[in-house]
Amino acid sequence: MAATPPRSTVSAWRPPVAGIAEVFHARFTAHAYPAHVHDTWTLMLLDGGRVDFALDRERYGAGASGPVILLPPGVVHDGRTVTETGFRKRVLYVDTSVLPERLTGAAVDAPLLRDPALRDRLDGLHRALAGREPLEAEARLAFVGERLRWWLAGRRRPAPSATPGAGTAVRLRELLDARVVEGITLAAASAALGGVHPTHLVRAFRRAYGLPPHAYLTGRRVARARELLLAGMPAAEAATAAGFYDQAHLTRHFGRHVGIGPAGFARSGRM
Repeated sequence: MAATPPRSTVSAWRPPVAGIAEVFHARFTAHAYPAHVHDTWTLMLLDGGRVDFALDRERYGAGASGPVILLPPGVVHDGRTVTETGFRKRVLYVDTSVLPERLTGAAVDAPLLRDPALRDRLDGLHRALAGREPLEAEARLAFVGERLRWWLAGRRRPAPSATPGAGTAVRLRELLDARVVEGITLAAASAALGGVHPTHLVRAFRRAYGLPPHAYLTGRRVARARELLLAGMPAAEAATAAGFYDQAHLTRHFGRHVGIGPAGFARSGRM
């Protein structure tokens, strides 16, 4: 008796990250999209199976762990399952603040980007979005956009720009220290620091301190949660008071930083 293919599932949400209109994760056992267009760029990873699609009347095929698929806004395309077990995909719909519309022609000419570094960046971005890490996701999106623009510009080196000095990293650290609980977006930090590009901010911070801004902020929040837990605050309250999304979010990071969960840590202070 033939195995029953897994049922189709979809998970979609709009994250609090500027530039991303929608995150769409799906498993389809048998599906065919009609010809249609999007107002946004479609950035796709295939994690299982294979798809066949047409873009501007040319047909393409791609399989799991293969190229990144990039479909530009306003250009007609379709898509369909081509294997009995269907396919799994992760999609980001990103707006023209990430990729300008003038790059549409280059994307129509080459919608399959065979670039392991880009695929790794996209995978990290999806993990940050699924983990509710908006500052990390914003940073990772900036680097994804940088890599995509490099591809669509014919893999030409961008014009050289001034590298931010150590003072920029110090000022960014001061901004993070002042907003441990509420956080700050990279866009807001960039504006506060004179318009330094987000990728330059992240690189300057990592060069100065050995870790990216989002990891630094997480560490500060864990330290704040430790203080609150030892003061007797329940873990659920300490999580939000320290800037985490909820107790599960705190627990995920607390164990990595402290080696024990927040509840066990709080009990240790009452012994």
